[in-house]
Amino acid sequence: MRNLSLPLALTARISPVVVLAAAGWALTSGPATTPAAEKESAPQSAGESPSGASTAAASKQYAAAPAPCGSIATATLKSLVPGAKTAGKEIPSTDTSLRRTCSWNALKGYDYRWLDVSFEITESDAAAAKSYKENTTEKSGGGSVPGVGDAGYSVVNLTTEDKQQTREGVVIIQASNALVTVTYNGSDFESKKAPSTDEINKGAIKAAKEAVAALESGQKA
Repeated sequence: MRNLSLPLALTARISPVVVLAAAGWALTSGPATTPAAEKESAPQSAGESPSGASTAAASKQYAAAPAPCGSIATATLKSLVPGAKTAGKEIPSTDTSLRRTCSWNALKGYDYRWLDVSFEITESDAAAAKSYKENTTEKSGGGSVPGVGDAGYSVVNLTTEDKQQTREGVVIIQASNALVTVTYNGSDFESKKAPSTDEINKGAIKAAKEAVAALESGQKA
């Protein structure tokens, strides 16, 4: 096998991860547009106190982030990140009840793939909707992801460094008071080309749907 010189940015990503690529395109991540409408607070029942505390409690559906490394099916991981250890690597967090992230990456032959799945629990539906809007307005060029959570956005970007292409997709989903962010990218170090937009976009959306399903089936407030 000939000796390959990997681009500096990709070489760094193959090393153990310290910080999550949280959203967006390009190798540094970050998401995109389409604001999500804030969900209305649940009607107050006769037995509830009219206090702001009870209203906030009613809109906080999820109490804690689920285990991210168990949120994606083994078959999906083998398909999206061939050669990666399916157990994944959880990124250290200052508060695992509020924010948890898992990462998978592998270089199989000349093909490199990277997948991150992140869960963030906010104090209310309104707070999650605000964060979703702020994150998605940072980037443009993507589109909505219907039928998943309360609001969803997907965007794919292509970057080139030292003639090596890398295509990265980011999907952000708001589900009640939780935000789910998936980052998925890939490169071919033999051809110097990146996987197709369709492959990366569909892979990121598939992982996002499974992550949201894991959130919904987990512990709730």
